[in-house]
Amino acid sequence: MDILLLLAVLFLAATNGANDNFKGVATLYGSRRAGYWTSLIWASVTTLAGSLASVYLAHALLEAFTGAGLVPRPIATQVRFALAVAGGGAITVALAAWRGLPISTTMALVGAMAGAGLIAIGWAVHFSALVGTFLVPLLVSPIIALIPALLLAPLLRRWVAHHATAEPECMCVTAAAVTTPEGLMLRESNAPALMAGYESACREQGARPVARWNARRAEDTLLFLLGGAVSFARGLNDTPKVAALLLPVAVLSGHDHIAVALVGVGMVIGGLLGARRVARTLSDKITQLDVGAALAAGVTTSLLVCTASFNGLPVSTTQVSVGALAGTGLTGGAKVDREVLINIVLSWVITLPIGALFGALLYALLR
Repeated sequence: MDILLLLAVLFLAATNGANDNFKGVATLYGSRRAGYWTSLIWASVTTLAGSLASVYLAHALLEAFTGAGLVPRPIATQVRFALAVAGGGAITVALAAWRGLPISTTMALVGAMAGAGLIAIGWAVHFSALVGTFLVPLLVSPIIALIPALLLAPLLRRWVAHHATAEPECMCVTAAAVTTPEGLMLRESNAPALMAGYESACREQGARPVARWNARRAEDTLLFLLGGAVSFARGLNDTPKVAALLLPVAVLSGHDHIAVALVGVGMVIGGLLGARRVARTLSDKITQLDVGAALAAGVTTSLLVCTASFNGLPVSTTQVSVGALAGTGLTGGAKVDREVLINIVLSWVITLPIGALFGALLYALLR
């Protein structure tokens, strides 16, 4: 059964990658500052980095997602329980990815834990831990994300518009001329002088550029950095939740780093193979992203997800990302596709009971 558990967890990791890997770079691709594959490869690299870092930085989540908070430890450490949770979560997330619906892997796992726990010990499941530790942070995530994105979007749209037509600026070096009091130039001094301004003005002065400032390049760089930060934090946040299910495997006992590495690689492969449908939903269907809106959503998502990840809070990158994207769509003449957003929210509502159903069925079937 250990081999079956390993396969189930790797499948869960792959479905997580397909559903979640693109969430960090949805703003990068949605603003069309990078292509699909460039965005996805950047997300994959930074997600894997976050996954590997979770060995040292995310022990709290690794412990929380063993299920020990919901069911007694003897149950939580059973291979049968872990297999039911991994399988139930994986089926739930796979169905959502197939439909192009960005859901929370965290919520699917919590649902599978609760369902398997109900079959294992009945109503003795610690539902108070379920609400306080898992559900409250997840439910408030989209609301917390919507407000700062709503406020930031107009400011960043104006900043982008101001720099859209401006020519590149630079810092240049030119020779300092020595003149007489009447203004006649006697010679050029050997001491260089710095001047700053538009690149055309520097060229007219015959100056040599030493540094250039290009607003478009700065915007692109910022979008890449924000997307990388979200993907890193998502890898840091999600990997231990999945890797925790491998702890009952005897050969991996005491080898957390191996479990984390396996999950990280599985997430990358799943993302590369199956992220396109969720990518289209996030980048194109919720709202049309201009660069200012993309920056606002990126700043909001990265700050919230990074803060949660480094403090061991099980927030959903999905719900933070969707909340931020919806917030930017409420300003500046952009529109939110209500039908798409309603379908996403409904998928969130049914994720936990669907995960619980599959978790319960698998636990009942496994002997």
